[in-house]
Amino acid sequence: MESVQAIKQRFGIIGDDPKLNRAVEKAIQVAPTDISVLVTGESGVGKESIPKIIHALSHRKHGKYIAVNCGAIPEGTIDSELFGHEKGAFTGATQTRNGYFEVADGGTIFLDEVGELPLPTQVRLLRVLENGEFIKVGSSKVQKTNVRIVAATNINMFESIKKEKFREDLYYRLSTVEINLPPLRERKDDIHLLFRKFASDFGLKYKMPTIKLEDEAVKLLLKYRWGGNIRQLRNIAEQISVLEQNRVITAEDLRHYLPDVGSNLPAVISEKKQEGDFSNEREILYKVLFDMKSDLNDLKKLTLKLMQEGDSKQVQDDNEGLIQKIYGNSGDDIDEADIDDDELNVLQIPQKNNSASNQEEKDKYYFAEEIEEEETLSLQDKELELIKKSLERHGGKRKAAAEELGISERTLYRKIKQYNL
Repeated sequence: MESVQAIKQRFGIIGDDPKLNRAVEKAIQVAPTDISVLVTGESGVGKESIPKIIHALSHRKHGKYIAVNCGAIPEGTIDSELFGHEKGAFTGATQTRNGYFEVADGGTIFLDEVGELPLPTQVRLLRVLENGEFIKVGSSKVQKTNVRIVAATNINMFESIKKEKFREDLYYRLSTVEINLPPLRERKDDIHLLFRKFASDFGLKYKMPTIKLEDEAVKLLLKYRWGGNIRQLRNIAEQISVLEQNRVITAEDLRHYLPDVGSNLPAVISEKKQEGDFSNEREILYKVLFDMKSDLNDLKKLTLKLMQEGDSKQVQDDNEGLIQKIYGNSGDDIDEADIDDDELNVLQIPQKNNSASNQEEKDKYYFAEEIEEEETLSLQDKELELIKKSLERHGGKRKAAAEELGISERTLYRKIKQYNL
């Protein structure tokens, strides 16, 4: 068995990062078997090197090696590309065509971007993995093939499974052994080494002196995040090699080729809510409605006290915290001088002592009691949904959930009892 360093040299893999070495080592170990392998990693990390290593070190090395970019083939023709079709199977099928699985019989197929496969094709692929059988498009004859499948993807497969875009049983069939390649930003010691290799290659290709980086430029190179990984680094080395007249590159020169340099600040990005599903917007709307309902209930309490006591100054003093919560000001900042005459007439409800007058006053403000009856069941459902989600996010911790919802822990506890959560 060849060493890791010998394999890296043979396949042009540059770097000495421990994670990279481990990935190459795993490829060497699984190569003699027929185990299905799933290569994972961000776009541009060099995932295509791993299946080449596996094929070259396997007993299938004299068979065909076919690399298929699943994301580049239209959904309507991918079954025909992979499994072939019979003459007349669809419009334009003027003759019988052999698919990749038939052509690569006895060899290896590399399915790049396997996460982009449509669900019907995933079912066909699962059958090939289980028993080596497939059926051409437009045919009823079952054919056998003996191929080794190595797949690669740059997407989160568990998220795709959760969203029902990828079959869970197919994922476990493909990932008997999973090999992950680290992003370039985690291989700091390899960045300058790779840049020098690319600069040397492009110097020879374009018959120009090789570019070199000053010390400050090297520091800038290492600090950059490299979202496009090795592919981005290679493109930038090529641009500089072609465009720069001065072959010694300063940090200022390099900065012009690094997009958004200086703005790579850390950001909190949700990994759960993406793909434009509007779930974040819905939750924000529910929370606004929830807050409005809470404020409305507080206003009911304040209005009821005003009706019962009739002394607006006393009610203001006794409910300073409630007024601050509703209006965003302290109780001391709200006095009668700041209230219009019409508003003051509403607040200063005269106190009546006889029971008949009290009954008449209650009848006069009957609409205040009917507000509760007019609340829709839909809003209660949304409130219940929002409380459930908040409790789930915080592992059932009421204090954290209450803070997120903008209510007291006691109010949340009452809501939990109300909804039997």
